[in-house]
Amino acid sequence: MSSKYRSKILKLYRQMLHESSKFKSYNYREYALRRVRDGFRENSSVTDTKLIESLMNEAQENLRIIQRQSLIGSLYPTRKIVVESQNNQNDYDNVEIGEKFQKEFENHHRR
Repeated sequence: MSSKYRSKILKLYRQMLHESSKFKSYNYREYALRRVRDGFRENSSVTDTKLIESLMNEAQENLRIIQRQSLIGSLYPTRKIVVESQNNQNDYDNVEIGEKFQKEFENHHRR
């Protein structure tokens, strides 16, 4: 990695990790984090400046995609999977609260 690009690349790497960690869905979050880490690791030995610039542009576009997708994902409630909620058996997430509200609403309007 060229020292000229080092700080920009590290900043971009941190931004991508940060944005990837915002995915609500465990599977999407872990996939995005893994792809970011693997992609940067795979290209860590690149020294050609034109290729570095091209890879940085590609990473910038991927960062924008991650930001959009994580925003879209945050608009919809998700259930926690077993891996996420091992210690929180009484923890209600948005989906369960929505389901409880819907049942109460339906019961109230049946009367």
